[in-house]
Amino acid sequence: MIKTQIQIPDDLYHDLKRLAKRKEWSLAETLRRGGEHMLEIYPGQAMKAQDWTPPPLRHMGWKDLSAEEMHRLALEDMESRLP
Repeated sequence: MIKTQIQIPDDLYHDLKRLAKRKEWSLAETLRRGGEHMLEIYPGQAMKAQDWTPPPLRHMGWKDLSAEEMHRLALEDMESRLP
């Protein structure tokens, strides 16, 4: 099991704590069940990290540049701005 830290709005936190108390669950159990419920509602939406690819670039004036060329140019630009 992975331990993590999240930030949620105060109102949501208090509502979840009240729900957890009524159900006699921990806050962690409440959030796990909420996550499981979301995956039931949106089946097939979860992706494995290796399935992700970046979205295509919109036209930004860097037409026909490879990712490596854009990276090199960005580094050159950054270095030129350093004191």
